[in-house]
Amino acid sequence: MKNFTPLLLLFSINFLLLSCSSSEVPITPPITEEITYSKNVKIIIDNSCATSSCHDSSSPAAGLSLTNYTQVKNAAQNGGLHFRIDNNTMPPTSPLATDKKSIINKWKSDGYIE
Repeated sequence: MKNFTPLLLLFSINFLLLSCSSSEVPITPPITEEITYSKNVKIIIDNSCATSSCHDSSSPAAGLSLTNYTQVKNAAQNGGLHFRIDNNTMPPTSPLATDKKSIINKWKSDGYIE
């Protein structure tokens, strides 16, 4: 039994060390390039918001079409687009990834460049 105790202790320590995991969220590096609607934001909006049965031009949800620069800029400045995206309420089926949110927020801080 004496020889078994150190072996059991060693096994327990190894088990605890190997079973540890990290649940940390990776940090998105800051965006240093200038963000524009046509180069960076449009693709995100087109793929996540201006889709069929959401905010497309044929049947826009809540009467809000997000199919061009003017509409998206207006929604960002006056319509709560940033609030809804940052609070994960839009898009409703799959919130935007952190890197995409960062692009849209940087677009705002850059002055909504077309």
